[in-house]
Amino acid sequence: MVQRETALKIRKTHRYLGLFLGVQFLLWTISGLYFSWTDIDEIHGDQFKNLDYQPKAFDSLMSPTAIKIPDGLKSIELRDLNSTPHYWVNNSQLINANNGKLRSGITETEALYVAKNYMKQGLEVVAIDLIKETGKHHEYRKKLLPAYVISYKSDENIKAYVSIIDGKFQTVRHQDWRWFDFLWMTHTMDYEGRDNFNTIILRAFSLLGLITVFSGFLLWFTTSKTVRKIAARKNK
Repeated sequence: MVQRETALKIRKTHRYLGLFLGVQFLLWTISGLYFSWTDIDEIHGDQFKNLDYQPKAFDSLMSPTAIKIPDGLKSIELRDLNSTPHYWVNNSQLINANNGKLRSGITETEALYVAKNYMKQGLEVVAIDLIKETGKHHEYRKKLLPAYVISYKSDENIKAYVSIIDGKFQTVRHQDWRWFDFLWMTHTMDYEGRDNFNTIILRAFSLLGLITVFSGFLLWFTTSKTVRKIAARKNK
């Protein structure tokens, strides 16, 4: 059997590992419970979107081949901006589909029109702002900038984002999503950008967590009366 001194060392190691990792284990548990008890579609804000929206059909558009595109046509999408058709060409150029005029971006009026199409009817707009840059923890991170952020009157602090360069509805954010995002950060332990699952700190805590579990099993083995009785019988 393991000597008493060794058993005490195992117990001490297990205790301090548990104390050190306890807060993070609690955060993992709380965030895991939140993720499992929430509807991901509601987190995405589907309850605030017009899910029945169908893009408007246009005819008599200018042929894309008639537009002078230096690098040639590689990709093209149709945009409805205030009932005026536009081409989004090669993921870089916004062009009026009626006259072939190149656009440098969309206006606030056009952004509100796009948001109205994609958001649920009845939401009251209280402000529209322009953002040109975002930090790693911003709710609009890793999306096309600059963009208009449209705020709605609501206890949920609803915000819709429409990118200026391509005139596309990007996303909607609300309070439950922000809670989800915060807990996601504590779950991944990516305190710089929130979305990296390969951080050194996460790997270290995961490894220490495994050691803590094994030390608990070992502690049980070294202090179990049943194991001692079995060992004593074998030594007779």
